[in-house]
Amino acid sequence: MSTSLSKKRLKELDKLKAEAQLLLAHQQEVLAHAGSVAQEAGKQAQHLTREQVYPRVREGYASYVAPAAGKAGDLVNRTLVPAIGTALGTALSVADIANDTRVKSAVKRLKDASAKVSGKAPVPAKKKTGIGTYIGIAIGVAALAGVAYAVWQTFRTDDELWVSDEPESSAES
Repeated sequence: MSTSLSKKRLKELDKLKAEAQLLLAHQQEVLAHAGSVAQEAGKQAQHLTREQVYPRVREGYASYVAPAAGKAGDLVNRTLVPAIGTALGTALSVADIANDTRVKSAVKRLKDASAKVSGKAPVPAKKKTGIGTYIGIAIGVAALAGVAYAVWQTFRTDDELWVSDEPESSAES
């Protein structure tokens, strides 16, 4: 069942359709203008970043971060590396002594003698972690301590690092 629209309704619908198309055209113009404004704003932001932000970031890095990182590197080279070398050398010499055949035979004789005294057969020792595990843990802890110290030195507040832009006024005048 189809009903036909009256001429009055058709005119109103045509008028509404024309207004909708006009509104759509206006919206497209506004969106095109907004796009060009956004594009120009992006260009200006790039210029501002290149002219203002980058130089300040470089200056801040050169003034605060680079010196602190240099100090941390010097500290690691002066204290941490020799300490790790000493610990590693000591551990390796202990390992060499433990692997010496004379030391192994002396330990075996002691075990046999203690077994004869107690009357029990020696119980084989359980396999424990090796010296490498302890060396790795020591190196990891030392590295963590070095990084923590470097971070602390970087982010600590130091009154001597901050220079006021305004001259100090004396309280006596």
